[in-house]
Amino acid sequence: MLLFCLMLAVVTDSAHAAGCAFEAQGEGRVVSVTDARSFRLEDGREVRLAGIEIADRQNGTAALSAQVLGRDISLQGQDDSPDRYGRQTAFAFVSGSDTPVQSELLRQGQAMVSPEVSNRDCATLLLAAEAEARQAKRGTWADGSVIKNAESPGDILAGIGRFAVVEGKVLSVRQAGATTYLNFGRNWTRDFAVTISRRTIPALEAAGVSPKSLENRRIRVRGWVEARNGPRIELLRVGQLEVLGGN
Repeated sequence: MLLFCLMLAVVTDSAHAAGCAFEAQGEGRVVSVTDARSFRLEDGREVRLAGIEIADRQNGTAALSAQVLGRDISLQGQDDSPDRYGRQTAFAFVSGSDTPVQSELLRQGQAMVSPEVSNRDCATLLLAAEAEARQAKRGTWADGSVIKNAESPGDILAGIGRFAVVEGKVLSVRQAGATTYLNFGRNWTRDFAVTISRRTIPALEAAGVSPKSLENRRIRVRGWVEARNGPRIELLRVGQLEVLGGN
């Protein structure tokens, strides 16, 4: 299937070279892994890996431990301010490697790309790693139910409050007040829909996609499942949306 990813569809050599290149945020040795995307350094700092979401926490923790535990790493990021749990959010690089730990976890199928990645080169690099694992059915992608079918709203709704990846055909695009709805079913109160606020539209259009152009197109969307009658995912960033080839 030909994939048209809004963030960039093909990773070129130059994108690999740029990758997730941000400001240096220090370095240190990993002394413990606290969960599937967090670890603690010898100096006491706790680091949370930016740009990924975890589907299987047990396997993800083991995969992260195998990569970083006892290793020297360097950190890069846009902001070194701690999150509400005191963790530093960053991209991590094992000493001697210019590939972020996140890419390796994605390539193994132990993570999914978060829509919070705003840097285009970085998003391209991470999405390519995820696509490699998905096509090879590695890790979490070996389970065919990981990508939710937009025509099965009950299955999506069972994951309320969780991060999900959903695929399906947009049957209609409707606007109600300041919100645009991408509807995947005929019953608007029960079926799955993607909501887009008015403030998000300019970013979509700048990426070359208007909501109306998505009607009768197959798309893949990622985000957190909410319940508003039927299951909903709110589109806040362009990186949440991929347009798939074919109708």
